[in-house]
Amino acid sequence: MRTPAQNGELALLLEVASTPKPGNVDRHRDLDDLRFEHFLAGAVGARDGLEMAATDSAIGPAFERAIEGMAAQEGDNTQFGALLLLVPLVRATRNDLSRSAVESVVEQTTVDDAAAFYRAFEHVDVFVPDPPADMAPLDVRRGSDAIPALEARELTLVDVMDRSVPGDDVAREWITGFERSFAAADRLETKSGPLPDRAAAVFLSLLADRPDTLVANRRDETTAREVSQRAAALVDRNAIATDRDAVETFATELVDRGINPGTTADITAAGLFIALERDTVEI
Repeated sequence: MRTPAQNGELALLLEVASTPKPGNVDRHRDLDDLRFEHFLAGAVGARDGLEMAATDSAIGPAFERAIEGMAAQEGDNTQFGALLLLVPLVRATRNDLSRSAVESVVEQTTVDDAAAFYRAFEHVDVFVPDPPADMAPLDVRRGSDAIPALEARELTLVDVMDRSVPGDDVAREWITGFERSFAAADRLETKSGPLPDRAAAVFLSLLADRPDTLVANRRDETTAREVSQRAAALVDRNAIATDRDAVETFATELVDRGINPGTTADITAAGLFIALERDTVEI
């Protein structure tokens, strides 16, 4: 029987092992600055933080420790967004891994948790778009320097996520009870075959459902919609099963264009964790 922390680590490993996963690192594709082995090392490095999340440690420090460990490999940022989803999910397993349980976890976060979240940005280089002018004092790229503004406004970690929702679908999960993460788990459970193959199919379906916010922020909304529409066309004709070469071609094209739907990969990892914890997928 695996512990929740072990399932968290395994979910990260399964996510990066899944292929084809258009635009993302997988076991067949590297990016210019990130390689498959960086993700393997990042998953192992995050283990201590996941262990903390399974105990009485506060959510913020557990997340910061996971990021510190993840970043201890030359690829730098590999799974920041995935860990922002996994840490509260791991904590929720102490009661009942349900949407209501994880909602309770995030609602109980504190200003100190938010401060730890900001400190995590000092361990790793994370792409973040410029904030609105009124949020400049709370720009996460300021790290610890933004903590006085957090404290002055008495913002908890869930408050920070709420203010990030319009352009960040990882933050959106925190506010919607991890809606898409649980939907991803449901889809994994209904598919057959090796779990990495199922995860790749679920990734494509999630990308088809909704434009990836990392693509939108790094490129533009038009590109994000284009990628989502092309994924939808592949899903509509069940290309993962009937024309895998078409999905492989799409995956390679996105890598070549430097288009990385990383938020969709984060939600896939969260779905894998939920399915593993439910013990409804065999591995």
